[in-house]
Amino acid sequence: MEEKNNALDIFGGNDGMKQTIMAHANELLDTMLDFKELMFYYSSAIREIRTKLEILDTEFELKYQRNPISSIQTRLKSTMSIMEKMNRKGLEINTENIEQNLNDIAGVRVICTYVDDIYSIAEALIRQNDIELIEKKDYISNPKPNGYRSLHLIVSVPVYFAQSTRRVKAEIQIRTIAMDFWASLEHQIKYKKQINDPDNIADQLKKCADIITYTDILMQNIRQQIDDEQPEKSDLDKIYDKLKKFDVPIGE
Repeated sequence: MEEKNNALDIFGGNDGMKQTIMAHANELLDTMLDFKELMFYYSSAIREIRTKLEILDTEFELKYQRNPISSIQTRLKSTMSIMEKMNRKGLEINTENIEQNLNDIAGVRVICTYVDDIYSIAEALIRQNDIELIEKKDYISNPKPNGYRSLHLIVSVPVYFAQSTRRVKAEIQIRTIAMDFWASLEHQIKYKKQINDPDNIADQLKKCADIITYTDILMQNIRQQIDDEQPEKSDLDKIYDKLKKFDVPIGE
């Protein structure tokens, strides 16, 4: 028997069927490439926002000798999560619908030391001319019923490519170390498969959130009290402080 060496022969059938199958395959490949390109846009937006935040943090350290940002975490929503969310919304899954209807594919989480740092960083970021604020949800002033607290911003940021500029949406969550600690544990507990007494667990989590809120406020008050009690610096101390600013890393 003559060995088949044409890859199209694996489909069998006539040439018309082969052409139909290959046309569908070509459409699928185009869709996959479009999706991969879209994810590249979102990944680039994350890098743009992270750079802006790092610059703000360094500026703050240079001026005030302390960092408002403890850490920055980023994530790109998985393909499966995107498909599940689009399905829940009852929308056809294509790149245009994804771009128009999902705001959280690119995610940036900023962990700050104190509550007032959250608002300082948020205001400094959205004040920038190329950042467009689409939506703001303040779950610090208005916590969720379960105790969740965080500041959420949906923004649009320009991403510059070789021959074009594209505006891309991203979600930024800004919270304190204590808020992040609570949210991480709550997330782990929430997705446990079996909880014998969910109402009791929810009640305890809410109490923990209240304690953490009190701790955040108390820590900020202590810092403010210490700052207020600092004596007026001598000319020598002022010169020394200026010299210390030279040790702040720039552009690393």
